[in-house]
Amino acid sequence: MGKIRGAITAIGGYVPETILSNKDLEKMVDTNDEWIRTRTGIEERRILKVNGKGSSFMAIKAANEAIAKRGIDPAEIDMVICSTATPDMPVAINASYIATQVGAVNAFGFDLMAACSGFLFAVSVADKYIQSGSYKKILVIGTDKMSSIVDYTDRTTCVIFGDGAGVAIMEPSEEFGVQDEHLRTDGAGREFLKIDAGGSLLPPSEETVAKRQHFVFQEGQSVFKFAVTRMADAAEIVTSRNGLGGDDIQWLVPHQANKRIIDATANRVNLDPDKVMINIHKYGNTTTATIPLLLWDYEKQLKAGDNLILAAFGGGFTWGAIYLKWAYTL
Repeated sequence: MGKIRGAITAIGGYVPETILSNKDLEKMVDTNDEWIRTRTGIEERRILKVNGKGSSFMAIKAANEAIAKRGIDPAEIDMVICSTATPDMPVAINASYIATQVGAVNAFGFDLMAACSGFLFAVSVADKYIQSGSYKKILVIGTDKMSSIVDYTDRTTCVIFGDGAGVAIMEPSEEFGVQDEHLRTDGAGREFLKIDAGGSLLPPSEETVAKRQHFVFQEGQSVFKFAVTRMADAAEIVTSRNGLGGDDIQWLVPHQANKRIIDATANRVNLDPDKVMINIHKYGNTTTATIPLLLWDYEKQLKAGDNLILAAFGGGFTWGAIYLKWAYTL
């Protein structure tokens, strides 16, 4: 009997209908389409405009799709991990609400927060639970309503982020699944990508609202410098440790933060551009949802046994890479 690993057996996704294009942003802030495209690769992003709905709404849509594709009873799901930087509300976790809404009545769950690396970390955690033998069907969710924390008067951040959700079902496999990982964090990056107010350090007040301290702040140059090296480093460590050259890897699945960061990561592991999953032009940076949305978009091109390198970088700082062997062919 081989080693049991956590494998992705179904994928679901959801992006809102409302499109916010670069041309739209030109009317809102001092920017232009060419500047955004050349520096980020983004052409448009999706924005959730449904009143009274948060990140769980998109996750439920994506989860229902994944469950239907897999053809299972939701009651078979025994665990839900929701990675998000924008939960519906403090304290009351997204995971339990999503589980209830999709009919996963026998599941326990929790939220995981690791910014843009969240889905990657959640896949790692699900893999460990599956290896333990305690859980056999896990919903792994990446969902973020970034429009809820973006200041649309700040041209440095409002051009980057969009809303969306992706959900993977992970199950035990002796042949496929997570083969290796390299995950890291560094608290030195805390000041460069953050929201100042709303937490225990600086609770909400009239002053914090007036100072617009509840919106995401990013010091672009510092974040870019760290991201372009750390994400590529992690991908190279995982590939070299497993003896994987460019010909051995079918797909790089990189966090969609910036086209230049994606290109640098692909170059480091000697991958042709046609082996790199890209959808940043359509959705922008959806934070925890970027990697599962890539898998959702490219699902029909994936084959059982394909070697995938998942790589991400996020606030905190958080970063890493996972070597995953794909488990099915549509």
